[in-house]
Amino acid sequence: MKAIKFTETIIIDEIAEKVFDFTQDYDKRLIWDTFLKKACLIEGATSANKGIKAYCVAKNGLGMVTEYVSFNRPKATAIKMTKGPFIFKSFLGSWTFKEITKQKTEVIFLYSFSLRFPFNIVSRLIKNNLQTNVRQRLVDLKNSIEKTS
Repeated sequence: MKAIKFTETIIIDEIAEKVFDFTQDYDKRLIWDTFLKKACLIEGATSANKGIKAYCVAKNGLGMVTEYVSFNRPKATAIKMTKGPFIFKSFLGSWTFKEITKQKTEVIFLYSFSLRFPFNIVSRLIKNNLQTNVRQRLVDLKNSIEKTS
């Protein structure tokens, strides 16, 4: 089955380094990430980087272990699912942080996933739900960062 992809973007009034660091700090993750109820690095890791694994649980109870496959501070980071809910056959995500001006950063989330049968039958519904959640997460990220600046 072909991968399902979508992107969401927002402009944040802050420097790229601060936005990147804030999003990748798991001690601060639940401050802004309203989609999750748990987010932590695992296997003894204390900071995000390439090869590091994280465990996140959405508010709907679905949990996923991801591994950083790329970590290019302050420009981009990417993860892949290594263990997750049965619904997903694969799951990849990337976050790009583009400096627009010194004090403005464009944040782009790209998600790509494939679903197992029978969930692929309702792929449009699942994609729309995920995309709505990502859009809200970006708004919450913007509000959280700009409030503390």
